[in-house]
Amino acid sequence: MKVFISSDIEGAAGIVDWEQVRGPGAEYEIGRQLLTDEVNAAIDGAVQAGASDILVNDAHRTMYNLRPGELHHRASYLSGRHKPLYMMEGLDGTFDAVFMVAYHGAIGAERAILSHTYNPAAVWEARLNGVAAGESALNALVALHHHVPVVLITGDDATAEEARPFLPEVEAVVVKRSITRFAAESLHPDRACELIQAGAARALARAAATPPPAIDLPVTLEVTFLTSDMAEMASWIRGVERAGVRTVTVIDDDPLRLYRTFVTTIALTRSIVER
Repeated sequence: MKVFISSDIEGAAGIVDWEQVRGPGAEYEIGRQLLTDEVNAAIDGAVQAGASDILVNDAHRTMYNLRPGELHHRASYLSGRHKPLYMMEGLDGTFDAVFMVAYHGAIGAERAILSHTYNPAAVWEARLNGVAAGESALNALVALHHHVPVVLITGDDATAEEARPFLPEVEAVVVKRSITRFAAESLHPDRACELIQAGAARALARAAATPPPAIDLPVTLEVTFLTSDMAEMASWIRGVERAGVRTVTVIDDDPLRLYRTFVTTIALTRSIVER
């Protein structure tokens, strides 16, 4: 069995501050270790359930956050920031299951630790078919294209809740309870890893019976930005239509093409923010 793991970082137990997820610094080094341990726990669970081929895509920020020498020896490691499919690079139809490890809630969540949707300096809200969507749902578009089920997601309680409309049968391992955007009650890291390992094993054991993401085609993606110039620039991309002062929409019956369009708009918004 082949397993694809997309790892973020904000959803790891014990992480509550940007300093823990952005290097360099001592707090970031702690965050890296917390993440590495949780990814390894997911790999242990996958191996326990019979996985023979595991690919880990380091999907947070610089995309080289994991410690290669400390990553589980049964997995290969995809790292580096220039990836055409960003957080889902490497996934194709040969995989049997997708794990989303240390994911976080969307920017619009009432209580979600370090909440954002791809670019916290640009995106105010994203919706798929009218339903508020975070990174789990947006990334699930790639899994839908390849007909691969997303069977595991780990993070805070908000992450699990927002995934349900799109991944109704996903195994959700909650390792912390968000109090505000910068405060959470976390499990001890060892306990979090125990639960992730057990959840990963359960999820993979029933992967064959788990359907692909529940996102109806054609998909309507609506993105609201923080400023009007971001929406204006996004509308320069073919297929992206201005729907309001700060809002654009894209409608597509190809979920992979829609995802590519979305990540391109994100790249453009980063260029505005950096000016």
